[in-house]
Amino acid sequence: MSHDSEPTPLSAAPGAPLRGRLRPPGDKSISHRAMILGLLSIGETRVEGLLEGDDVLRTAAAARALGASMERLGEGRWVVRGVGIGGLSDPAETLDFGNAGTGSRLMMGVVGGQPVTATFDGDASLRSRPMRRILDPLRLMGTQVLAEAEDGRVPLTLRGPREAIPIRYETPAASAQIKSAVLLAGLNAPGTTTVIEAAATRDHTERMLRLFGAEVSVTPHGPDGHGRAVALTGQPTLRGTEVVVPADPSSAAFPLVAALIVPGSEITIEGVMMNPLRTGLITTLIEMGADIERLREREEGGETVADLRVRASRLKGVDVPAERAPAMIDEYPVLAVAAAFAHGTTRMNGLHELRVKESDRLAAVAAGLKANGVAHLIEGDDLLVHGDGAAPPGGGTVATHLDHRIAMAFLVMGLATAEPVTVDDGAMIATSFPSFLPTMQALGAGIGE
Repeated sequence: MSHDSEPTPLSAAPGAPLRGRLRPPGDKSISHRAMILGLLSIGETRVEGLLEGDDVLRTAAAARALGASMERLGEGRWVVRGVGIGGLSDPAETLDFGNAGTGSRLMMGVVGGQPVTATFDGDASLRSRPMRRILDPLRLMGTQVLAEAEDGRVPLTLRGPREAIPIRYETPAASAQIKSAVLLAGLNAPGTTTVIEAAATRDHTERMLRLFGAEVSVTPHGPDGHGRAVALTGQPTLRGTEVVVPADPSSAAFPLVAALIVPGSEITIEGVMMNPLRTGLITTLIEMGADIERLREREEGGETVADLRVRASRLKGVDVPAERAPAMIDEYPVLAVAAAFAHGTTRMNGLHELRVKESDRLAAVAAGLKANGVAHLIEGDDLLVHGDGAAPPGGGTVATHLDHRIAMAFLVMGLATAEPVTVDDGAMIATSFPSFLPTMQALGAGIGE
């Protein structure tokens, strides 16, 4: 899809209780990594449940441009035939990642560690996002930045070395994207590449590297043991494998919160990944009084998954610790919506990373709350949302700033406010949840153009 097309405003109105079962799309983080590690492997990688949103398809196109061959066998079913570490080819054209921050940053790590030259670009939103946090460690590993936009943004051109230099790198922020880029560059480095993080971030890269045959160790780090040292032994032979992509907990968050705030609702969300580094929202909502029950916990594709039965609940305000942020960084917009319906104040601490997502999500959430009559306050990097346990007024129009999660969060809000809520553009929802509209409508949600 094009992010330069005409906006598609959407509105959500309160209505009947939500009922039914759904399976959210495949996890976006794992889908990106399946395409990337398939490229870097020898042999075939077979993927089931791939998220076929625009972001992941951009990563797949980049992997193809770098030498992989691909075949789509059916919905969510793909075969990737890789070229192995060191076997990449210079792409003939610019790698256009659209809105895909994860795909572009991880692929910068791949290119930065390999003897290839590639130019990265994207849409207006991606062009505004900081990339220097990725480029700084890559330069230490021997990557040349041949061209870059102001302040290290895309469009930029990277040339990787014949062999990357192994480093020991302490990330300046809790970011799985920084960690992953360094580890992916370290695949072509002799010796050990180590990433130190002060707070544990999502560990899908480590898990999937092991699945493909790499040697990765993870040990506690720091005085309180909350940090981690992730060490990768370089220059392994990665082998194609089978990847089953579980349902994305970040996508599941939207119908989940909708069922909590629409009176009388009860839904079941199937096959949701329960990786403890991704379940911060569920932990927080249960602390707020949410009726969420885990059913049929099981293993799929190296990850624990479960079905979630969710019933409408009376919520109360809570204090969300900053150290929980890495486990729910994409879910704060929809948590703010839940907090608007809770009784009391919910304080979300340490949200600096929200300022450098697809939009300045902290500012965008605050503006959306204001437009719909929700009392709130930003104190530094903390967001406070004040609720009285009743439905907020609603009736506002929310500027999404090309951000899919802002769009979905405020459409969820409109399902239970006194008046409908409109978002100025819903087209970019396809980047992560292409079936959002029909999925929600099938549950009974009044969302449409």
